[in-house]
Amino acid sequence: MYKNKLFKLRSIPIALASVMLVPSASYAAEETDEDEDEGKKITIVGSHIKRSTIEGPSPVQVFDLEDIAKSGQATLQQLVERMPAAGAGSFSTRGNSQDSTGNGGAAISLRGFGADATLVLINGRRANISAFAESVVNNFVDINSIPLAAIERVEILKDGASAIYGSDAVSGVVNIELRKDYVGSEVTVGYGSTTKSSADETQISGLFGFGDGKTNGTFIFDHFSTGELRNSDRGRLGTANQEPLGGFDLRSSRGFPGRYIVNGQVTIDPDCPADRAFGQTCVYDYGPFGFLIPEMDRTGAMFLYNSEVSTDLQLFFEVSAQRNTSQAGGAATPLDGDAGLTAPATHPNNPFGVDIDIDRHRTVDAGPRVFDIQSESLRFVTGLEGVINDFDWQVSLTKARSLSLQTGNRSQGWVRTDFLQREIDAGRYNPFGGTINPQSVIDDITTSLTRRGESRLTAVEGKFSGELFEMASGYVAMAAGFEYRKESVKDIPDDQFQRGLIFGTESVSAQASRDHWSVFTEFSLPLSDTLELQLAGRYDDYELAGTSTNPKIAVHWRPTDDIALRASWGTGFRAPSLAQIGLGPSEESRFFSDPFCADVPACVASGGAATDLTINFSGNPDLKPEESESFNVGLIWDLSENLNLSVDYWNITQDEKIDEDDVGSAVLRFCDPNGVIDPTRCTRNPITNELLEVSNSYINIASQEASGLDVSANYKMETGIGDLTFGLDWTFLNNFERERPEFNPNDPANPTIITRDWTGEYEFPEIRWNGRVEWSVDNMSATAIVNYIGEFQDQPDSDLDGTVDFEQNDTRTVDSMMTLDLQFAIDVGDSTTYSFGSTNLLDEEVPFAIGDGNNDLFGYVQGVHDPRGRFVYARATFRF
Repeated sequence: MYKNKLFKLRSIPIALASVMLVPSASYAAEETDEDEDEGKKITIVGSHIKRSTIEGPSPVQVFDLEDIAKSGQATLQQLVERMPAAGAGSFSTRGNSQDSTGNGGAAISLRGFGADATLVLINGRRANISAFAESVVNNFVDINSIPLAAIERVEILKDGASAIYGSDAVSGVVNIELRKDYVGSEVTVGYGSTTKSSADETQISGLFGFGDGKTNGTFIFDHFSTGELRNSDRGRLGTANQEPLGGFDLRSSRGFPGRYIVNGQVTIDPDCPADRAFGQTCVYDYGPFGFLIPEMDRTGAMFLYNSEVSTDLQLFFEVSAQRNTSQAGGAATPLDGDAGLTAPATHPNNPFGVDIDIDRHRTVDAGPRVFDIQSESLRFVTGLEGVINDFDWQVSLTKARSLSLQTGNRSQGWVRTDFLQREIDAGRYNPFGGTINPQSVIDDITTSLTRRGESRLTAVEGKFSGELFEMASGYVAMAAGFEYRKESVKDIPDDQFQRGLIFGTESVSAQASRDHWSVFTEFSLPLSDTLELQLAGRYDDYELAGTSTNPKIAVHWRPTDDIALRASWGTGFRAPSLAQIGLGPSEESRFFSDPFCADVPACVASGGAATDLTINFSGNPDLKPEESESFNVGLIWDLSENLNLSVDYWNITQDEKIDEDDVGSAVLRFCDPNGVIDPTRCTRNPITNELLEVSNSYINIASQEASGLDVSANYKMETGIGDLTFGLDWTFLNNFERERPEFNPNDPANPTIITRDWTGEYEFPEIRWNGRVEWSVDNMSATAIVNYIGEFQDQPDSDLDGTVDFEQNDTRTVDSMMTLDLQFAIDVGDSTTYSFGSTNLLDEEVPFAIGDGNNDLFGYVQGVHDPRGRFVYARATFRF
């Protein structure tokens, strides 16, 4: 492993040399100090003190309007997920299924620490969380609620910042600056399409602004829609049987036809086709019914206004509304012994002539399950800002609300088990032989259902900043302020879920609220003409989670005009999410292999194949905040007027990580059929002894540490045929270690602490980079971007027993993936810009992966690779 990492470190000079040869994607140089008004100071993420340059003690990457346009992306999610600093825990609408708990949403995870460890701000203020949590308890800011057309720039702080912003800023901060102070009108229309399906994208946005220097109003409208891309549209990704390619056959044991318990014996339906019969189990391929990308429709509008009340006083407000719709889909309802279904001997289609239990069945005749998801967000900000004795001050009020609604109607495959049992008892529904029952009977077993979510945010903030006094080398600047926040969230599933009448779909229940207040201060001390010291501290008091005090120390030293060094250290924390605090009865499912299969005849009869296991969760009011520590050391080198380079080494340590208890350990401890089964933690089928459910919870269980290297390089040159700009943004993951307890068979009451290095393992490639080359002459430009995601190991849990085993079992490698994006743009006067391009121009297929047996079942890693394939687009912007 050491030699491998040394080789990767040696590749840095090669990567830097490739700046001159390979298209690269450092969308914005970190060192630029250009601003529309020379000498004007602005606030950049990572500090409350205004600066005339974004070069400071912490690494910040900026995407401005031009960078966004040339990226070719239509949504914020598409833009940020290609950043090399993005990692495991980022998610999008890819793979929307009825088993996801955050359908329709998208979030970014910096450094692989999870979306809940990356703070998202809008104009420097906290955004409201999504009403639906991802993975049951991970609250996140849905970046799908922020239209790309409304964004002036995206600022990414790649450093811990709890001392500046409080909770959640563990691995970094993403600040979205909205377009404002605009005068004029601008309309953009766009259309794009994948080349292998009908997943078309359409976009129309408008920007209208007025102002006279003292008053400005900016109105923004955006509409974005895309068609669906199904698993079945992308060949090998359309099946749960990946065995022909070397993967798992994860077709479901809930078959059509199914299997039964006849006279105490597991018995397959005699009409099961031979190619689907495994022992006494008839399997079913649910793969074709999932969405790689669902049909989506997003419409939003916002209005930003500021007015000069007096020379030193200004009023401002923002109001925005967004409505998003999408779908989640999956195969027909899967039913097992836990549903309690039976068929009497008198049933006219019963081939066995005795009363039987229906052990596995799927209501294919009722159709695949589909959810319609609708989310609405509303945000209002108002405040005053001004100047008193050369100190800038600001006070603001933020009110935000997010509503989410997930519905399914009777034509969308939702079956109630009590209705189904009634129709079986009456002899009207035939559960045998893979029979397609009459529509009149289907109408009597289906139902409608609704899941409702709501989150609210009220925040009052105040801060001031300015220069305190002059030292020999310059002015000491400071900022200080306070923040009060009240947050609430509730996620209410349909009552039919709570009563156990709906099967095969994950269900979440959560409700919590809390108050929070904090005070913070920050100083910038010019210790010499070339050395700046930043000191910051923040005190936070969270209802239900306690208090936290976090400092930060950072320095920026420029020993020569060409070289600058920066370093920062700070502590951080993350308060338990509202979903974690208020979690009610909730469920998720995953494929699982019973470690006691040899002692369960029904499991042996099915060949020991992995099958769906339901995990029941309950809340834990005793959760403690997560704690973290981070440091960064960097170099900025202006090798010439046209060539610059930055290198940063970063390290983040996080303790008391909130995570679910290890499922494999829980099964070994509480579900041994030869021992004492704990009925509060484990449920086995009373007839077949098969494992059905495990009860679990979230606890402060894990610690993790990660470190790596970021390299950014930019070069500009003039030629006789136009100007060329090259750039590279390269990230190397040096280590990502996780420490967590696991079951110890020699001492079951005291688990063993296991440390594993995930570097280069599943979803944690060691190298990610993108590069950009841009050519421009007169009114024309062309941009080529290469995106690279390195290889990583497959199958973190090779035997699907709920405990990762990649250190004991070296499986296979998921290949690296490189894609090329190309765009050509032409300006027609000052009023019109046309752009044409393609992402993944060469139509590279996602590399094959056996998967993790949970989210990734269809031959690729959905959290890392984009399965869309070649996408071509055309856009036009009109200014008047």
